[in-house]
Parts: sequence; structure tokens; C-alpha cells
Amino acid sequence: MSAERTERILAEAKYLALSTVSAHGEPWSAVLQYARLSQPLRFLFGSATQSRHSRHITANPTVSGSLFVTGDGDLTAVDGAQFTGTCRELTEDEVHRHHGTFYDALLPDEKDRAEYTLPVAALLAPANHRIYQITVDRLWLIDTSTWLEDRIDRRVEVAVP
Repeated sequence: MSAERTERILAEAKYLALSTVSAHGEPWSAVLQYARLSQPLRFLFGSATQSRHSRHITANPTVSGSLFVTGDGDLTAVDGAQFTGTCRELTEDEVHRHHGTFYDALLPDEKDRAEYTLPVAALLAPANHRIYQITVDRLWLIDTSTWLEDRIDRRVEVAVP
């Protein structure tokens, strides 16, 4: 699996599906828009502190998820990745440091960014919103070569960029 393919998926996927588990073992999945940070690979997303996945993260920071690109209707162009990692709220210092990067990625249109960007104060306690960070520890890509041969859906673990 190529580093270029991994980079393409990371660059083109606009949403991630995040899976969490409560302290009582109840699973949940949420589709979230995100921003990517590199070295180490991390994903930032915003959420209300009382959302189900935010409550799960507080109780159990181990998460998994997936990214996908659709290929504009061409079945052979569909691609994606799965990951595991740990998730936590950003610290106040980190919110200040990543605020611009986060909203630039989520809202590339300047007009939308001006309208929908929350101020830093709205992302810190006691406010109801936070920015969370997933630190990716393992990453898998769809094994497209074998799927073309036998139509069995497999994953191949790749190095985390």
C-alpha cells in the first residue's frame, strides 16, 4: 500500500465515522466533519459536551473510525481507511493554537467561516462545545488489489503517517 494512496484518502475524505463505547459497553457511531493534523496523525472535531459520543469519550477514550472517498459513482474509485486511537478534549492552550486551523479546514469558504466559526471562549469550559482530538495509533486501507480478484473485502494495515 502506498504512502501516496494514504495521503490521498486523508486529503479527500471530508467526514469521518467515529465509533465509541460507553462505560456500560453501549456502542455508538457518529459522522463528523474534521480537520487533520500531522506528525503524529490526529483528527480534530467539534461537538457538544452532552452528545452521546462526547459522554462516551469522557468514560472511555478508546475509539475507532473510518474515512471514505466516494469516487463520484465509479465503484472502482471508492476508497477508504479505518483507524483506531484515543480521543480527548483539547486543552485551553491547544484550542487557542488550533482554532484557526480547525475552522479553515471545516469551513473553507470565507463567508461561511465568518458566519459559523465559534469564538475560542465558546469552546472552553463552562461552554457546551469543545474541540476533541483523536490521536491515531493504527490505520488500515481497503485492499483493492484482492477485491478486484475475488470480491472479498479485506483491510491491510499501513504505517500511520
